[in-house]
Amino acid sequence: MNFFIEKALLNTALWNDLNNQSSSLTIDSLLYKANLKPQLSANLTGNYAPVINNFGYDTAITNGQNVNGIVSYSQKIFGKSQKNIQLGAITLLKEKVDFNKKITSNDIKKAIRLQYIVAFSDYNQYLNLQQQFGLLNSELEILKKFTQKSIYKQTDYLLFLASVKQQEIVMLQMKNQFENDLQILNYLSGTNEKSNIVLIHPQIELKQAINAETSVFNQQFKIDSLSIENQKQNISNTYKPSLTILADAGYISTLTGQYYKHFGSAVGLNLSVPIYDGNQRKLQITKNELASETNAAYKRQFERQFKQQQEQLMLKLTQNEMMNEQLQSQLKINKTLLDAFNKLLVTGNAMIPDFVIALGNSLNITNAIAQNNMTRLLLINELNYWNTNEK
Repeated sequence: MNFFIEKALLNTALWNDLNNQSSSLTIDSLLYKANLKPQLSANLTGNYAPVINNFGYDTAITNGQNVNGIVSYSQKIFGKSQKNIQLGAITLLKEKVDFNKKITSNDIKKAIRLQYIVAFSDYNQYLNLQQQFGLLNSELEILKKFTQKSIYKQTDYLLFLASVKQQEIVMLQMKNQFENDLQILNYLSGTNEKSNIVLIHPQIELKQAINAETSVFNQQFKIDSLSIENQKQNISNTYKPSLTILADAGYISTLTGQYYKHFGSAVGLNLSVPIYDGNQRKLQITKNELASETNAAYKRQFERQFKQQQEQLMLKLTQNEMMNEQLQSQLKINKTLLDAFNKLLVTGNAMIPDFVIALGNSLNITNAIAQNNMTRLLLINELNYWNTNEK
C-alpha cells in the first residue's frame, strides 16, 4: 500500500505545486529582507539637441547638450515592529501553504488507502472463491462417479453442477471487479500495475483518538487568527509616518564650459505623514473584526462536528465488530453442516438439494464476512484521517 501512496504523492501535480509555492514564499521572505538593505543604482544619460539655422529645441530648456552620470543611494527607515509584521505576513502565508500540503497529503493517503482496501478485499475474496471452486469441483467429481453407479439421481448431479457453475460465474465477476478496482487504484496513484499483482493485507492500525484542538484541521483556524491579528497591526502601521534617506553622487554637466568642475553630490530626506484618508482606517478595522468573528464561528462549528464525527464512526466500528462475531458464529455452524454433508456424500447418503442450499448459505456468509472486514478497514481509515494531529 505504501508503494501506491508514494507514487500518488510523486505524481500528483497539486502536491508538487504546493511544494513549489512553499519554496517560493521562502524566497519572498529573502527578497523582502534584501529590500530592507540600502539600494544602490547607477544611471548614465547623454543628450544632444542641435539648433540648426535657429531651428531646434529651446536651449534654455535643453542646454543644447548634457551628460549625467549618477550613483544613487536610498534607504527606507523602518521600525522593528513594521519589519516583523511584514515578515510575519509572509511567514503566515508559508504556514498556510504548508498546512494545505498536510491536508493534501492526508487526503491523498486516505483516498489511496480506501481504494487499496477495496481492491484488496476484491482480490482476497476472489482467492477464497477460487479455493472454494476447487473444492466444489472435487466434490462434483465424486458425485459424478456415484451418479454413474446410480447411487445418486441424475437430477441431483445436474443440480449440483448448476450450483458449481453459478459459483464459477460469481468467481469471474469478482475477478473482473478486482481488475476494475485495481485500475482505479492505478489511476489515483499514477501507476500501471497488472492484475497478476499480489496485494498484501493492508497494515492499518487504529490511531489513538485526539481532540479537535490538536487535530491538524484545527491548524487552519490558528493560522487565520494570526493572519487577522497581523492584518490588524499592519493597518495601524500603515498610518505611521515613513522616512526614506536619499543620496547621490556623480557628474552632471551641459559641457558648455568648465565641464571638468561639475562633479558633485546631494543628500535628502523623504518624509510621508498620513493626514486624512476618508475614514478608511475605521472601515478596515471593522472588516478585520468581522473576519475575526467569522473565523471564530467556523472554529466552533468544526469542533462540534469533529466530536460528532468521531462518535459516529466509533459507533459504526462497534456495530461492525458485533456483526463480525455473529457472522463468524454462523460460519462455524455452516462449516460443521458442510463437513457433515461431505461425509454423507462419500457414503451415498447426502440429500443433494439440502447440500446445495448449505453451499449457497456458505457463499453468502463468506461474502458477508468479506464485506464486513472491508467496512471495518474503511472505518479505521476514516477515523485515522480525522485523528491526524497537527505535528
